[in-house]
Amino acid sequence: MLVGRARRGGSGWPGWVLAGVVLLAACSGTGTGDQAAPTGPSATGSGGSSLPSAAGDRTNALVTRVVDGDTIEVHFRQRNLTVRLIGVDTPESVMPGEPVQCYALAASRFTTRQLDGERVRLEFDVERTDPYGRTLAYVWLGRELFNEMLVREGYAFVTTYPPNARYEARFLRAQRQARAAGRGVWGRCVAERDTCDPAYPDVCIPPPPPDLDCSDIHERRFAVRPPDPHHFDGDGNGIGCEST
Repeated sequence: MLVGRARRGGSGWPGWVLAGVVLLAACSGTGTGDQAAPTGPSATGSGGSSLPSAAGDRTNALVTRVVDGDTIEVHFRQRNLTVRLIGVDTPESVMPGEPVQCYALAASRFTTRQLDGERVRLEFDVERTDPYGRTLAYVWLGRELFNEMLVREGYAFVTTYPPNARYEARFLRAQRQARAAGRGVWGRCVAERDTCDPAYPDVCIPPPPPDLDCSDIHERRFAVRPPDPHHFDGDGNGIGCEST
C-alpha cells in the first residue's frame, strides 16, 4: 500500500514514478509492534524463496484480514496487529480520495488468496514499527517468503528502507526476473521504454530530464551501469545511493 514518502518500510512511489508509470485504471481487473526478539528464519538464505530448514514449518501468527496487497492483520501472541510487509510496495487500492492504481486490486486479490485465514510465521528486522504504528515484518507462508513472492510474481516493487534490508538482495533478484518476464505490473502498468533507464537494471528509474539526486528517490544500494546519467554512483563502485 502506497501512503507517501515519509513512511519508512512502506513509502509510496516517488513523484517520478507516479508521473512515469502508466497508472491504468482499467488494469484493476486482471497497532503497535511486538517486542519479542526475532525468531524467524536465517537472514543468510539466498537464491529462491524456499526456506532450507525446518524453521519454515513453524508458525507464530494467524492472518485474520487482508487490508491490501502489502498490509495484513494478524493474531500474534494474544495480540491483534496490523502488519506492513517489509521491503515491498504494491499499488495503492485503499487510500481515501485517491484513484485505484494499476494492478492494485489484482495484488490485493493475490494476497487474499494466499494469506487470508492462513497460519504464517512473522520474522522481524531491526525496526519493529513504522510511523503509523504498524508492525514491520517478513511473512513466511510455509517455506515461502511471501514478500519475495509478491515481487517475483509482479505484484509489487522492491522498496528498501535501511536498516530493514535483510532480504534486499533476494528481492532485487526476484524483481529482475519479474521485469524480464513482463509479469504483473511490469507487463500491464510500466511502460519501460519510456520510464526505466537501462543504467539501473535493478530498479525502475527514468532517464533525464529531469536530473535526479538520491534524495529524489527511495531506492538504495542498487546496481549502476555506465553511463550513470543521474550520477547516483559517486564513488564508481557500481552501486548507487549507498548512504541513507
